[in-house]
Amino acid sequence: MDLQLKGKTAVVTGGTRGIGLAIVRALVAEGVDVTVATRTKSADLAELGNAVSWVGADLTTPAGAEQLAGQAGEVDILVNNLGGTVERSLSAGGFLHIDDDAWRQTFELNLFSAVWVTRALLPGLLVRRGVVISMSSISGRIACGSTADYGAAKAALTFLSKALAEAYGGQGLRALTVTPGIVGTRSVTDPDGIYGPSARAAGERIDEFLARLPERMGITVGRLTEPEEIAALVVYLASPLAGTLTGAEYLADGGVIKTV
Repeated sequence: MDLQLKGKTAVVTGGTRGIGLAIVRALVAEGVDVTVATRTKSADLAELGNAVSWVGADLTTPAGAEQLAGQAGEVDILVNNLGGTVERSLSAGGFLHIDDDAWRQTFELNLFSAVWVTRALLPGLLVRRGVVISMSSISGRIACGSTADYGAAKAALTFLSKALAEAYGGQGLRALTVTPGIVGTRSVTDPDGIYGPSARAAGERIDEFLARLPERMGITVGRLTEPEEIAALVVYLASPLAGTLTGAEYLADGGVIKTV
């Protein structure tokens, strides 16, 4: 299927590993010129050749977002992929102990970075009648007191997409949310990753813990999602073939969320 993306331009934030890197690879495969914005460069980008440009910017600051916009120029596609939990929050031990600094770091990483980058790139996106795709999480839908800051930030990010779609749809902008569940990235599969403490608490090796995780989490398909599956959805939504899709959230969680 020709997704009609050849010659388009895109920005992917946090695109040097995991889901972000898979999205970059999928866009390049469709003929898109991609600018990747992260604090540090990854050797994985080199394999993609001249189709990928890298901007070293701290997107948790407004200045970093402006730096990115100045180097990227007008683009057709923005993927707000930067995000994640912060160690200060994960090690806090619950809502009561997540301090103000952890809340600030979490919101800067998961929400404000998207606000600042989208604001900086919006004029060019409007000229090109482009699309903004923001990567949320099922943590924004499943209440969990131990990571209340992360879930709240992701829920706000989902709302932001809907607000952008409503505010700028008349000018040709589309805004969408993709909400993954548990994805088999290195941060998940590594013994020192986010599930390492849970595996050790259960007295299991990380591979044993992850093998049982789909049942424990109620993942209908019985396995974790692969980064390439998320990337395929993002690239389709970014394409002209999805031209009437906007303001919607697309769950890619393997069936964890059971509600209508």
